[in-house]
Amino acid sequence: MKKATRIMLLVFSISILFITNCKQEETKKENKTTVTNTKTNKQQRVLPFSDPNNEGGWVLNEIISDEFEGKSIDTVKWFVEGQNGDYYIWKGRPPSQFAPHNVIVENGKLKLRTQWEPDYNFAKENYKDGKNNDSYGVYEGKPLPVTTAGIVGKKRFLNGYMEVKSKVGNAAITAAFWAIGYEQELDVFELMGNPKIDGKIKKDTYLATAHDWSPPAARPTKVFNHIEKLNFLTADGFHVYGAEWGIDYLKLFIDGKLVHQFTQDDVGLDWILNNPMEVWLDSEIFKWYGVPHKEELPVDFEVEYMRVWQKPTENLLPSAFYGFEGPVLFENNPRPLKMVPEDSTPNKYQKFWLINEESTKYLSIVEGDYATGVNSLKFSGYGKNQELEAEKVVIISPEGALKIPAGDFTLSMKVWLDQGRVTDKIHITLQNPKLEVTFSGLKKLNRRKWVTIQKKISRSQPSAVNDQLKLEIRKEDLPKTKAAKIYIDDIVIKKN
Repeated sequence: MKKATRIMLLVFSISILFITNCKQEETKKENKTTVTNTKTNKQQRVLPFSDPNNEGGWVLNEIISDEFEGKSIDTVKWFVEGQNGDYYIWKGRPPSQFAPHNVIVENGKLKLRTQWEPDYNFAKENYKDGKNNDSYGVYEGKPLPVTTAGIVGKKRFLNGYMEVKSKVGNAAITAAFWAIGYEQELDVFELMGNPKIDGKIKKDTYLATAHDWSPPAARPTKVFNHIEKLNFLTADGFHVYGAEWGIDYLKLFIDGKLVHQFTQDDVGLDWILNNPMEVWLDSEIFKWYGVPHKEELPVDFEVEYMRVWQKPTENLLPSAFYGFEGPVLFENNPRPLKMVPEDSTPNKYQKFWLINEESTKYLSIVEGDYATGVNSLKFSGYGKNQELEAEKVVIISPEGALKIPAGDFTLSMKVWLDQGRVTDKIHITLQNPKLEVTFSGLKKLNRRKWVTIQKKISRSQPSAVNDQLKLEIRKEDLPKTKAAKIYIDDIVIKKN
């Protein structure tokens, strides 16, 4: 082979190798770019549809949220109505009944099915709902063997943004995204694909409602609602529905657009969304809108995802409970299956503040005088020629209601002092390990307004399993007569 030819072959080989390496590097860059874009898209995908730039600083609560990607419902996250014969609160709205086999997860979607099942063994009982007292599987004396489905989240959350992407079944059957908590209910939406009777819920309307279940839970329980006329039929395709629930406001969104909002100022003491809530997804028959026909079944209420986002908080205490709004939850214990929202009975799942008998004359949790929420702790004081008839008055949280790590903290609370002679001190004790904290100098504070008081504290050990918080007002710190009333709200512990 000639020398010139060998040189040309060598140059050609080097060129081929160079081109190949360049292409490999380009491929690597392309693949890296693709991965980056995929990750970016995923991050964008899990942000609220109403806040795609996350200006609200939302963090996805993955424990509660569900993408429905598996082959069956995640029973760690969800209670399935009727599974193993168990029902939470109720069996559905007659004449339909929840049936566990109607809860289906496939192709990345949750499907809550409604179907005609003449061989289903319906419960031999009635369900009373307001003026109605209906039987399962029977409508106006004739069989109506319709089964539906419902699931309930096993964990509650307080404040945040909740969202589903869903489509309604095209029949006279509801699709509902709602939540309940202590003495409260929020129906983010109740939709219906094909009602047979004209009413508030139509093929192209959206109904959101809140209910007050505080005793006496007499109807009407509705405290506010909103009806939105839509530019689409709810059974025709998937749409995104969301609700932003703040400490004193509620915003409703459809396909990322704000459609309505309520504030506590709008409704006053009817603002009942003060406690953690659990999410429900279900379908029901509303007989006042007609009943589904056999020919239009089965249909599915389809949900692509249910997500809950929340904003980070520095408060280490359950804020509703230490704001005197409701019970502290012990979610490691199962909920009693018959426990309705208006149930104030202490049990292993929910527990309440304890006031000993001699303190009840002076201490009470009251509605209407509050810093936030609607409740606060009131020390009623006493009048002329009277004195405190105990050495101290005490309120204490349940055992296990305090879960604080070791470290340095700021303990604070809000107080409202009436004019006149007030106690100069409030005593707080963290019980195990024991730490006594005294807030003093109350006489110098501004009167008839909410004032925040705070103290720096340190703990060398974390809370024991039975740790709790005790609050005391002592006779030695009070005037002999004419002690003015005070209110306490929003006890907070933050890490320094």
